[in-house]
Amino acid sequence: MAKQVTAQIRLQVTGGTATPAPPVGPALGQHGVNIMEFVKAYNAQTEAQRGDIVPAEISVFEDRTFSFILKTPPAARLLIKAAGVAKGSGTPQSAKVGAISKSQLREIAEKKMSDLNANDIEQAEKIIAGTARSMGITIRD
Repeated sequence: MAKQVTAQIRLQVTGGTATPAPPVGPALGQHGVNIMEFVKAYNAQTEAQRGDIVPAEISVFEDRTFSFILKTPPAARLLIKAAGVAKGSGTPQSAKVGAISKSQLREIAEKKMSDLNANDIEQAEKIIAGTARSMGITIRD
């Protein structure tokens, strides 16, 4: 018989360096999950992505066990990394902070494809380009 899911938790934690401190501890502790067990499993699976923010979707079951699914890093973080800037622009319409190439845009779109609501890579590129535009990052040919 299948276990009953009692909670769905979404966390964005830095890969390979999760600790029981907030936001992990309080989010899992209120559902009675073994926090250190999650931290060890998460760090083991995200060791290759150390330093990147890796979202996790955690399902907590009625017997206080859990399972989690890792997602791809947020598009904004991937764009910041590709453009080589510290952060997006406060006024993206007038102040541009950086630029990425079409090939970098396609690479990010391919990476995010599984988490995006897009049918093909061209639509995924448009979604990522919109995020870049709202951050003050231009796309050059």
